[in-house]
Amino acid sequence: MRGNHRTAVHVSPLTSHLSPLNWTLLLDAGRPGWQNMAIDSALLDLADGEGAAFLRLYSWTPYCLSFGRHEPATRRYPRAEIEARGLDCVRRPTGGRAVWHARELTYAVAAPLEPFGGLQAAYRRIHAMLVAALGNIVTGGQWTLADAARPLGPASGPCFSAPVGGEVLLGGGKVIGSAQLRQGNAFLQHGSVLLENDQSLLSSLAGLGAAPEGASLSAVLGRAVGFAEAADAIVQAAPDRLGPLSPETELPAVVAARAAIHYERFRDSTWTWQR
Repeated sequence: MRGNHRTAVHVSPLTSHLSPLNWTLLLDAGRPGWQNMAIDSALLDLADGEGAAFLRLYSWTPYCLSFGRHEPATRRYPRAEIEARGLDCVRRPTGGRAVWHARELTYAVAAPLEPFGGLQAAYRRIHAMLVAALGNIVTGGQWTLADAARPLGPASGPCFSAPVGGEVLLGGGKVIGSAQLRQGNAFLQHGSVLLENDQSLLSSLAGLGAAPEGASLSAVLGRAVGFAEAADAIVQAAPDRLGPLSPETELPAVVAARAAIHYERFRDSTWTWQR
């Protein structure tokens, strides 16, 4: 979800724990885009206000088109066609470029920033955790992190058309796209892990023709990789990179109550198409 440089560096292992944080693991159900973004915003509020730390894994029902916070969506994508086709849309609280959320796993990390040592360090640590997890599914794959480069602007086309520094590549193709937002002393980082590659819809809507569309776990493996398999791999790897996790089978009441404060904004088409 975050320039454009295809030279990559090999991912080095990251096994040291962060300073102690009380991590909550949320394995969430598929939800509409407006609700997903409201919940992620609520996690950020709680990380900033109460020092809470969350790892949330979720999907999108129905499939949804999301725009980055500052993306000029009205100039890049045909609103009338999107609405005529009945495609669900939302604007994310984070930056970056458009993503079609279909057959994927979405992760969100919301936590105090200080233990991570800054936004860039957090970005790379979380991606290294995801590589460690998904590397147990795709063994022998060339997992790399894209080198730093001048970031692409939000009008540069869909998220998966090009990698940004620190994003995850598999065999040279972008398989995870992420974005961040800082609020006070905390941050939110969320992103898409492509299980299947459905991003051609965005290239078509943007009139980009056969633009690069990233990679996917299923295409590399030659078999279907489902949400449950990918989520389990992340849950197994996360404690070594983040710290012990306390799982919640239902959305905690404090999260649901805070998310409700954000519902109106993310359901508002004026917010979604403001740029």
